[in-house]
Amino acid sequence: MRYPEDHKAETHKRIVAEASRRFRADGIDATGLQPLMKALGLTHGGFYAHFKSKDALVEEALQAAANDANAQWVKAFAKEQPLSTFFERYLSPQHRAHPEQGCPLPTMAAELGQRGNASPITDNVLNNLLVLIEKEVGSSEQALTMLSTLVGALTLSRSVASEELSDRILDSARQTLLAQVEAAKAAKA
Repeated sequence: MRYPEDHKAETHKRIVAEASRRFRADGIDATGLQPLMKALGLTHGGFYAHFKSKDALVEEALQAAANDANAQWVKAFAKEQPLSTFFERYLSPQHRAHPEQGCPLPTMAAELGQRGNASPITDNVLNNLLVLIEKEVGSSEQALTMLSTLVGALTLSRSVASEELSDRILDSARQTLLAQVEAAKAAKA
């Protein structure tokens, strides 16, 4: 049976999309190639028709996650109250519960750092988000601190067993960040 011309490209996209979701949800090391390919109805051996190695897939999946996240961020920052909207979405129970749909930084960046496998794509994700935040707060250092707080709070909220504590982490970080934004506005006035 002959496949359509775009079959290989479409299969490649499906693998990257599924890997992107699984890497964000479960981590890179915990995501095996065989279960990944099986979930897509593909063979493990077929993986190598698309990628030289798992590391090559990681880079493409990280880029796909970055693209997804950036599209969401641009929408949030197009709102009337961009930082409030962004903080509410980023530090939400929904984002906490569905890492496969959200920011790649809490899961993938931490794991890449632990493995000593830094990625320039992580730099791009950070820099893109920092530009959006800095535009609103006017300070690159404050933007970096806010982003670090966001990623750290989301990571911690996902790691605790107590839902009450997890909610407190998200709420506290969100309220602190919003207070910083208000203080910066008051200082400008």
